[in-house]
Amino acid sequence: MDMPSSFFISSSVKSLRREKSHVEYKWRLLMTKVKEKNEWWEWTKAILVALALVWIIKEFLFAPVVVDGESMEPTLHNRDHMVVNKLAYRFGEPKRFDVVVFHAPLKKDFIKRVIGLPGEHIAYKDNQLYVNGKQVKEPFADRLKKEGIWTNDFQLEDLTEGKNKIPEGYLLVLGDNRINSTDSRTIGLVSLDKVVGRTSLIYWPVSRMQILGE
Repeated sequence: MDMPSSFFISSSVKSLRREKSHVEYKWRLLMTKVKEKNEWWEWTKAILVALALVWIIKEFLFAPVVVDGESMEPTLHNRDHMVVNKLAYRFGEPKRFDVVVFHAPLKKDFIKRVIGLPGEHIAYKDNQLYVNGKQVKEPFADRLKKEGIWTNDFQLEDLTEGKNKIPEGYLLVLGDNRINSTDSRTIGLVSLDKVVGRTSLIYWPVSRMQILGE
């Protein structure tokens, strides 16, 4: 029995529609995979960029540091968490009484206070600081005295094999806890090349959060 031509046309149309639907499904599936792949790639790029920024900030701009010990008491406490500004001395020079982080012997980083600058003669007598023979008041001295912290007499020559001035490119640093600090009186003058940066912000613990004054 012969089938009408309209039947074959209808069957062909249905077949074409099925093929079209199948192709559209495959295309949507492909586009979904491409989109998912692009999203993963975008997330990967974002993470890589974020990690790169963190590395740049930590390496060249700012870095966290944790106070280890009591050598800067009462100004800094053991386990205070601070931020080091690594740019501070790229565009400027250290100032007297800055609190700095530097690479010390034995591959350790120390936190101390700048007392003497290049070209200066430093001496302590009767718990008083003398710079080039003139008495200089330490803004934090009263706080130290209240804690019973005193500075024993010494002069620059005692630390430098007779040099009467701090050489260019060096600093004399002391811990605020003068009776319990490993500083220039023990390890000698600190080269500016070893200075990581200046620190003044305590961010942890919350109860200690502050920006240091002098």
